[in-house]
Amino acid sequence: MTELDIASQDAATLETAPTRYIEGGGIRFAYRRLGPPTGTPLVLLQHFSGNIDAWDPAVVNALATDRPVIAFDNAGVGRSTGQTPDNIAAMARDAVAFINLLGLSEVDLLGFSLGGCIAQQIAAEHGRLVRKLILVGTAPKGGEEHLLAVLQEAFSDTDAPDPRLPLFFTKSSASQSSGLAFLKRAKVRKDDRDTDNGSAVTDPQAKALITWCATPDPGHAFLHAIRQPTLVVSGSDDTMLPANNAYAMFKELSNAQLELYPDSGHGALFQHHEIFVSHVRTFLDAQPAAA
Repeated sequence: MTELDIASQDAATLETAPTRYIEGGGIRFAYRRLGPPTGTPLVLLQHFSGNIDAWDPAVVNALATDRPVIAFDNAGVGRSTGQTPDNIAAMARDAVAFINLLGLSEVDLLGFSLGGCIAQQIAAEHGRLVRKLILVGTAPKGGEEHLLAVLQEAFSDTDAPDPRLPLFFTKSSASQSSGLAFLKRAKVRKDDRDTDNGSAVTDPQAKALITWCATPDPGHAFLHAIRQPTLVVSGSDDTMLPANNAYAMFKELSNAQLELYPDSGHGALFQHHEIFVSHVRTFLDAQPAAA
């Protein structure tokens, strides 16, 4: 990479960064890389049905001011080739394959919703790869989910300009106003936008998330296998993956912090983006306590 390339990457935003591609194992992964060229990269794992352009630029760009941030499409999603798996373990394998293709030996993970399940799987199985873990609006194995019911209700709201408004935000005027601002930010990029692959992605993803939550985890053995420092975040009124999931993870993880945001739903990180970024920065920058 030339000095010009590095400077261009450093100045890029989610709205302006070029979509790059890297191929291996029969999959061509689409991704965007922002921020400085050095430091522990923060890899973003996206929500159910989401692609690179479903991230909030206010979150991604702010995090990328002082660390490398990588947003990507997992197998079969957006502009990445391959087939979207119907289970979390396979999605995690694909994500690790992508990280390995980039030549990264240590990363931080930010997993939102479905992405949080994938992040847990990676952290439990690849202790040396993952330095720190951020779990947002997600659930542990055997957790509580209302995915299909919430989706049905949101898509039946014909007055909403976008299904994400009822999906991610509460009915309060403040939350709805924040939701409209988020939707405006997410639509700024006009050229080279990511693609929506419909049911070829959402059907297997729904099966993966529902199966994850329907699979018992006696004694929370899976959470106990995660040793990395973890920041757990949830909205107070998340109807899809309720906040009691966050509290359960906080209690069972060996080294976790918990943040609950007021008057917010599944998209709490978008509604409260400034405080969320502040919490993430503080967490990622903190030095480990002396033994």
